[in-house]
Amino acid sequence: MAQGNSSQVTEFILLGLSDTRELQLLFFALFLLAYAMVLLGNLLILLTVRTDPKLSSPMYFLLCNLSFIDICYTSVTAPRALVALLWGRKAIAFEGCVAQLFFLHFVGSSEMFLLTVMAFDRYTAICRPLRYTAVMARRACWALVAACWAGGFLHSIVQTLLTLQLPFCGPNAIHSYFCDVPPVVRLACADTALTEWLMASNSGLISLGCFLVLVASYALILAKVRGRLSQGRRKALSTCASHVAVVALFFVPCIFTYLRPAGTLPSDKYVCVIYTIFSPVMNPLIYTLRSKEVKESMWRLWKR
Repeated sequence: MAQGNSSQVTEFILLGLSDTRELQLLFFALFLLAYAMVLLGNLLILLTVRTDPKLSSPMYFLLCNLSFIDICYTSVTAPRALVALLWGRKAIAFEGCVAQLFFLHFVGSSEMFLLTVMAFDRYTAICRPLRYTAVMARRACWALVAACWAGGFLHSIVQTLLTLQLPFCGPNAIHSYFCDVPPVVRLACADTALTEWLMASNSGLISLGCFLVLVASYALILAKVRGRLSQGRRKALSTCASHVAVVALFFVPCIFTYLRPAGTLPSDKYVCVIYTIFSPVMNPLIYTLRSKEVKESMWRLWKR
């Protein structure tokens, strides 16, 4: 199998987060709760936005796409992790590992780009309100979302091809609960220094670049509303602070994971839990469910 890169490994063993049965059951309960919240919260948002004509602005169009991406992103890792935690099925085929790696980076990087587009949308709405309708027209929104998916696909293809060109002929135990580039690269039977540098330049710089753009956009928004009424300033400050918090929850662990050589740290697998499981839980709570319009729309949907 995997003859293209002369690999002899036919499967990998996902060691997970712990060997203790009690901790495995605790992680199973936490993961199941988080995954259920991601599915229910984002499906509710999708249903609400799609059925209420009042939620037709570009902001809600982008939030709808964020909800869809969060469902896909969490579904790449959570179901298999739940099966492994409950029934102890730790083996994953070589092809399955590569597929998981590909879709993780495809959807994850698409989300990074989409969050950057959403920050641009908020900046335009607050700092350039007279041009907002023209800049964020429906056609432009579709083009931006398509560009996010295309950028994610290109990034993932590069990461996957860099991984596939490595030979795997020895150890096959991955110190994590899912297949990702850093733990898989560590198992290669070759010098991976150049590959690690290329991967860090790709994933790490994308994560860092998007994060800096997001922080800069929120800083510009706060500078713009500094001279407005105190109530508007408090609302803007609260919104920006909550957005920056959830953005940091997603981007900082990604930067820590990808913007460095593929070394082995005991904390790596626990850091991954933050951006693969718990960060998607926060997105609907922070970006959408704090909106008065969305809550009123959900109430009308419930009464119908």
